Amino acid sequence: MPEIQLGAHTIRSHGAKVARRHLHDWLILIFLAVIDVALNVIDPFHRFVGEWMLTDLKFPLKDNAIPFWAVPLIAILAPLIVILVYYFIRKDVYDFHQAILGLLYSVLITAVVTDAIKDGIGRPRPDFFWRCFPDGKGVFEPLTGDVQCTGRLSVIKEGYKSFPSGHTSWSFAGLGFLAWYLSGKVRAFDRRGHIAKLCIVFLPILLAALVGVSRVDDYWHHWQDVFAGGLLGIVVSSFCYLQFFPPPYDVDGWGPHAYFQMLAESRNGLQSFAINNDNL
Repeated sequence: MPEIQLGAHTIRSHGAKVARRHLHDWLILIFLAVIDVALNVIDPFHRFVGEWMLTDLKFPLKDNAIPFWAVPLIAILAPLIVILVYYFIRKDVYDFHQAILGLLYSVLITAVVTDAIKDGIGRPRPDFFWRCFPDGKGVFEPLTGDVQCTGRLSVIKEGYKSFPSGHTSWSFAGLGFLAWYLSGKVRAFDRRGHIAKLCIVFLPILLAALVGVSRVDDYWHHWQDVFAGGLLGIVVSSFCYLQFFPPPYDVDGWGPHAYFQMLAESRNGLQSFAINNDNL
């Protein structure tokens, strides 16, 4: 196990160097954010909805128990606070930078994939009938029998975005990454059998699951939407975490790859310097 150098690499001493090394990664993050904004602006595919299909789409139109603005707080801000606290404890800018980068990639990749699928599939929400016909009077195209919605365009547009659940995928992307992060920091898989560590790791997963449950309870999503969103978020978060950190069960699972790479480069530099001095 490489040596731990507490407080040797802070934001002030090494922050700019680490950020410059990953400049292209930050630019790609911005690009992903732009793509996701564009995906939310365009209209989703308006899937055919006949009168006979509305039987399962007449659930009441309710407000969100967890509003849209709260999702970034749950998926990004909450994990960010934990990462920031750990930085103040350990003073390691490599861990701090890689954790933030991995978290943002996890959430933004998930967001882009989620919204691309939403727009491409155009599945109606469980409350679609009341979005389409707020007065309760159905209007249908005479030839095909497709719905002719009379509601507000923005409400109707949102009604075609059921699959997969964005609240759920975002939550599992951010909190799933946090679960991975915590498992490495508390060394949950050190083979000592401390089950309390697993309780800490599963706490973010439980919170993400409750977000998903709320989407079904609010009749904004079918259960399949929530299941697919959760699976998408946890898979992407796993890939993103392992891109920046070793697996939690690894002997070096507590720190990022970049930290150990820096240590190796430092040792090689010192060895080369010593060899050169010996040759003088």
